[in-house]
Amino acid sequence: MNRPSDSLLNPNDSDTRTQEKLLKIVDVMIKQIELRSNEHGAAYAQFQRAAMLEEQVRQRTVDLEYALDLLNVSNARLAEANKALETAQRNLENAIETVRDGFALFDRNDVLVMFNSRFATFLPDVRERLEAGITFENYASMVSRSEHLDLTEKDNADAWVTRRLGRHRERHVVFNIHVAGDRWIQISEHRTPDDGTVVLQTEVTDLVMAERETRGKMLDEQAQMIRATLEHISHGVCIFDRDCRLVGFNQRLGFLLGLPLSALHMGNDFATLQGRILGDMALSSDMPTELMRDWAYGVTPRTPITFELTRPDKRVMIVSAEDLPDGGFVMSVTDVTSERRAMEQLTRTNESLEARVMSRTLDLEDALARAERANAARSRFVAAASHDLLQPLSAAKLFVASAEDSSIDKGTRIVLGKAQNALESVENILSALLDISKLEAGRSALDIMPVALGPLLLQLRDEYLPAAQAKGIDLRVIPTSQVVESDPTYLRRIVQNLMSNAIRYTKSGRVLVGPRRAGAGRVRIQVMDTGPGIPEKEQQAIFKEFHRIEGSASAAVGMGLGLAIVDRACAQLGHPIHLDSTVGKGTVFGIDVPLARDRTVGEAIGVDNSGHSEDGLGVFAMVVENDDELRRAVTLFLEKLGVAVLDVGSGEEALDLLEEVDVLPDLMLVDYQLGSGMDGIEVITRVRARFGRTPTRLVTANRSPELMKAAKEANVQVMFKPIAPKDIEALISQVRA
Repeated sequence: MNRPSDSLLNPNDSDTRTQEKLLKIVDVMIKQIELRSNEHGAAYAQFQRAAMLEEQVRQRTVDLEYALDLLNVSNARLAEANKALETAQRNLENAIETVRDGFALFDRNDVLVMFNSRFATFLPDVRERLEAGITFENYASMVSRSEHLDLTEKDNADAWVTRRLGRHRERHVVFNIHVAGDRWIQISEHRTPDDGTVVLQTEVTDLVMAERETRGKMLDEQAQMIRATLEHISHGVCIFDRDCRLVGFNQRLGFLLGLPLSALHMGNDFATLQGRILGDMALSSDMPTELMRDWAYGVTPRTPITFELTRPDKRVMIVSAEDLPDGGFVMSVTDVTSERRAMEQLTRTNESLEARVMSRTLDLEDALARAERANAARSRFVAAASHDLLQPLSAAKLFVASAEDSSIDKGTRIVLGKAQNALESVENILSALLDISKLEAGRSALDIMPVALGPLLLQLRDEYLPAAQAKGIDLRVIPTSQVVESDPTYLRRIVQNLMSNAIRYTKSGRVLVGPRRAGAGRVRIQVMDTGPGIPEKEQQAIFKEFHRIEGSASAAVGMGLGLAIVDRACAQLGHPIHLDSTVGKGTVFGIDVPLARDRTVGEAIGVDNSGHSEDGLGVFAMVVENDDELRRAVTLFLEKLGVAVLDVGSGEEALDLLEEVDVLPDLMLVDYQLGSGMDGIEVITRVRARFGRTPTRLVTANRSPELMKAAKEANVQVMFKPIAPKDIEALISQVRA
C-alpha cells in the first residue's frame, strides 16, 4: 500500500491542485506518445517503400516475361511469314516460268526485279548480260545496240533508245520489233498498281507473215480492180514513179494520143515519152515544153497543172497532172473535141441571137417611143378634158345649190341632195384623173422644195377631225418640226389620201399619224389605223386604179383611185411606200421622205422652233389618267402652253400607243391609281425598260410613307394632287431648257 506522498494524486490536495497535476501528467504522456510515434513512423515508411519496390520489381518481371512471350510469338510468326514469302516467291517464279511469253518486272524506280528464262531470248547478247538490279534505261540501251535487232536504214541505236524511253513513260504500250531471222516480236508494257512495269514479249512472226500474205492478196486484187477500172474509163491515164519512169497506163491513153502500144513501155523515162508525143501534137501556148519538163522533174509537192494538146486531125485533148503520195505523179488525158465544137457552135448561135435581140430592141424602142408619145397625148387630152369638164360641173353644182330652197318639198330636197352628192363624186373622179395625168407627165411636172411637216399634218388633222369624230374614231397627229424635201402639193395629197382611206375603212378605234426616224437623212410618215386590215393577196392589187377590197361600186366608199395616185406620186417623187397590215388588227402605211439639207428653212415657212428638243421634235407629252375629266383638264392646260399631248386612260393603252408611235415623249404625267392591272409606278418602269428614260412625274393624292418609299426606289419624282398650274409650267420650262 502506497503512501500518500508517493501517489500521483494526493487526497488532501485541493481540486485546483489535483487538476493541475492531471493536466501536467496528460501533457507529459502526450509528448512521450508523440516521440514514440515519430520513431515508429520513419521505420514504417522505410518498410512501405521496400514493399513498393518489391512490388514494382515483381511487376516488371511479369511484364518482361510477357514481352518475351510476345517476342517469341512474333518470331514464330515472322518465321512462318518468311516461309510463306519464300513459298510465294517460288510459286511466282514457277508461275512466270510457265508463261509462254517473255516476262520481266521492273519496280517503281525502273530497276529490274525478276524475269523468266524466255525473256529476251531472241536477243542472245542481251540475255547473257541481264541480271536483277539493272535499270530500264540500261536494258533499253543494250537492246538498241544488239546485233540481232533489225533497225531500218534511216534509224540508229540512239534514236531507237529515245523512242523506247518515250514509250516507256506511257501506262500501256504495245509495238512490234524486227529481229534477226525475219522474226517479229510484240512488246507489251503495262503499269502495276504500285507504279512498277510489267514487260511481256510475244513472238508474232506467224501473224505478221499471215497478214503480209493477206495484204499481198488484197493488193493483187486491188491492182486487178484498178487495172479493170482504168481500162473501162473514158480518160487516158499514165502513172510515173518518183524517178519519172512509167509504171502504169491504160490502152485508152494510146488511142487518145495516137501512139502505138509499142511506144508505151513500162520503165520509159518521162522525157522520152514527152518527146514522142510533142513530135506529132501541138502544145498550148500557156505550157512551154521546158515548163512541163521542169514540173515533172521538180521537187515535191508539185502544184497540179492542166494544159491542152491538139492532134494533127484537130482533135483537142485536155491533160491534167498532179502528185502522188510516194513522190510520183499521175496524168490523165480527156478528149474535149465535141465540147469545143459545141461551144463554137453555141458562140455562133449567141452572136446570131445577139444580133436578132439588138434588132428587136431597136424595134421595141421605136414602139416604146410611139407609145410614150401616144400616152403623153392621152394625158394632155385627159388633163384638157378634165379641166373643160370641171367648168360645166361647177355651174351644175351652183344651179343645184340655187335650186335648194326652204319652200320646196321634202322629196325634192332629197333628190337635190343626191344630185349634189353625185356631182361631188364626179368632181372627185375628175380631180383624181387630172392628178394621174399630171403624174404621167413625168418628174418635170413636180416642184421639189423644202416642206415643213408640222403645219401640213396639223392642217390635215383639222380637215379630217370632224369626219373622224362623226364615226367615233380617235384621230391623233404626232407634232413635229421636221423639214423634208418633196413636192408640197403631192405630198399633201399622198398623206390626205392615206388619212381618208384610214378613216373611211376604220369602223372603231383610232387613226394615228406621225413621223418616225427611217435611217440617216430620212423620215417615215406613217398612217396607222385599227381597221379591218388588208389580206396579203390584196396588198399589191390595192394600188391599181378602181380597185376596192370590199368590191363596192358605190361612190360613198370611193372609186379606188386614192392609192393609185399615192403609188404614182411616190414613184415620181422617189418616196418608197411601206405597207404592214394584219387582218382584224389594222394597217400601217409608211412613206419615206428625205430630210431637207437646210434645216433652217423651217423658219421661213412658219415653223416655230422654240422649245423643241435637239432631235427636231417639239415638246410632246403623254398623260396617263383614268379619270376622264382630270385627263381632259390637264390636256387642255398643256395644249394652252403649246405642248402636244397624247392622253390615254390606262397603262396598257400607253404602252401599246408608244409601241405604235415609236417616239418617246418629252414628258410623261402618270397617275398612280389607274384602276387597271398596272399602277403608275409599274407603268413608268415598263416604259423605261422598253423605250428608255424620259422626264416623268407620278401624279397622286396618296402621301403615305409606303408610296413615297416605293417611288424613291423606282427613282420616280412625285407630283401631288391637286395639281398646281405653276408646277406644270415649271416642269415644261425644265423640259424645254
